[in-house]
Amino acid sequence: MNIRTGNPTLKNTTFDRFRGQGLENGMTIQGTVNKTLLLLLFLMITSIYSWNTFSANPSGASLLMIGGAIGGFVVGLVTIFIPKISPITAPIYALLQGCFIGAISAYYNTEFEGIVIQAILLTFGTLFSLLLAYKSGWIKVTQKFRLGIFAATGAIFVVYLISFIGRFFGFTVPHLHEATPIGILISVVIVIIAALNLVLDFDYIDTGAKQNVPKYFEWYAGFGLMVTLIWLYIEILRLLAKIRSRK
Repeated sequence: MNIRTGNPTLKNTTFDRFRGQGLENGMTIQGTVNKTLLLLLFLMITSIYSWNTFSANPSGASLLMIGGAIGGFVVGLVTIFIPKISPITAPIYALLQGCFIGAISAYYNTEFEGIVIQAILLTFGTLFSLLLAYKSGWIKVTQKFRLGIFAATGAIFVVYLISFIGRFFGFTVPHLHEATPIGILISVVIVIIAALNLVLDFDYIDTGAKQNVPKYFEWYAGFGLMVTLIWLYIEILRLLAKIRSRK
């Protein structure tokens, strides 16, 4: 039985049709790491630009934020359905998301000075800590583990979708966006689920390398890891903002 990872971009069944083909130039872990670093560089470039734009022209930065979010979502969907074009779409996704990340980070930083650095350090600290835990075997990716993270991630998506639609009808999900003790607890749970998706991403990359799937999956796996990292960063940023607003 194949269970999807919590991250919708990365799922175990992706590699099924390539298993046993013995490709000479297939996906490797080092290749995936290199592609992921390139994607992070692309994201950083547009993030800096968007951040600086916010300082000089907040309304212009808002357009970058909205355009980056919508454009990134569309390009992300295309990448999910057509992994073969990920060498093209993954960098575009990173550039667009950088526009979104830079602007929204600048906004949070004006409200809570220093919060962005804290969120970045916590995001990458979580990444490397969980990578160490995965490589050391402290966290084992079992079918039950996959199913649990997939179910929890799906539940979070549904709640966010209800919250988004509810705004058009004057309805809000209680505590979800509030700095109440329950609201902070909800954010903590969401951060934990987002972080555990990283473990599934590591397992996906490890599986792809062992099965020697086509080289373009390095870009696709890097893209999937970026999706999780961006989600984790945003959730940590929101959690810190809730905590800081209560002081």
